[in-house]
Amino acid sequence: SPAQLSKDLPSSTITARAMRNGGAGMEKALSNQEDLGGDRGMTDDIFDESYCEKEGPKPAKRYVWRNIVLMSLLHLGGLYGLWLIPAAKPVTLAWGFLCFLLSALGVTAGAHRLWSHRSYKAGLPLRIFLAIANSMAFQNDIYEWARDHRVHHKFSETDADPHNATRGFFFSHVGWLLVRKHPDVIEKGRKLDLADLKADKVVMFQRRFYKLSVVAMCFLFPTIVPWCFWGESLRNSFFLPAILRYVVVLNASWLVNSAAHMFGNRPYDRNINPRENRWVTFGALGEGFHNYHHTFPYDYSTSEFGWHYNFTTAFIDLMCLLGLASDRKKVSKETILARKIRTGDGSHKSG
Repeated sequence: SPAQLSKDLPSSTITARAMRNGGAGMEKALSNQEDLGGDRGMTDDIFDESYCEKEGPKPAKRYVWRNIVLMSLLHLGGLYGLWLIPAAKPVTLAWGFLCFLLSALGVTAGAHRLWSHRSYKAGLPLRIFLAIANSMAFQNDIYEWARDHRVHHKFSETDADPHNATRGFFFSHVGWLLVRKHPDVIEKGRKLDLADLKADKVVMFQRRFYKLSVVAMCFLFPTIVPWCFWGESLRNSFFLPAILRYVVVLNASWLVNSAAHMFGNRPYDRNINPRENRWVTFGALGEGFHNYHHTFPYDYSTSEFGWHYNFTTAFIDLMCLLGLASDRKKVSKETILARKIRTGDGSHKSG
């Protein structure tokens, strides 16, 4: 059964965080110096209460026009793919859905829960599978994704957060990819201890051959299979399992950064922005239990509810059953309840 981590995050939610996130009823620091990362060997995904944003004017926005053009063309291609759905063979649509699941798992079970948070351990075969699936998702290589995500947790909703939700829905959803990073994001990212990622040969191999793997897995493989194996048209094969599927995976992932930081309840910590959002949970294979996740980032399930709307948790549990994964980190029920009572918004009482 999953290892029980009875250690809570700091019960402190000090002034800087409460004021920054607009939280009412600031919690008094109870300063608890426990090992917040369990036995993961890293704590860089725990919020840094000491960070202070620099005074003075914000740096000017510097647009990345290449990304703006490519994202615009990609989404136009996705809209064209929607128009083509009635003309596609049912097996092609099923293949597109399978590619969606595979590429999403490369992010949720791979780059996120395994490599960013070290919330469970995976053997070499599973790590290779998840790295391949991650290349199919095309959201930066695992090393860069995990680095930026740890910065996001450590400096959430500050200038050092890559997709700071206080800058608005559009910025946290996709705008952060269309402008140069805030200097604090770069500075804080360089200071993280990423030795665990550098020591993982699968991560570094994928990083070395990332562009080639993206061309092969994100675009060629999803297109070639329906074209060659059941005679789907090349147009449908490209715009449905490749382009439309890629657009859907991107936006499902981005909604975790945008909608799940703005819309929903906060049963675990009312003093932070991340929310519980069932629609994001459904679309992102279990990643929408976001108030829970930012409260307990080391929990492999990102939720207290097991498989409920959480395909990624079911997948990790299956991998453990098959002997391909192990050492799942889970927060005890007692710790969860105590945290709800102490810092939650009270919504857990009404279900």
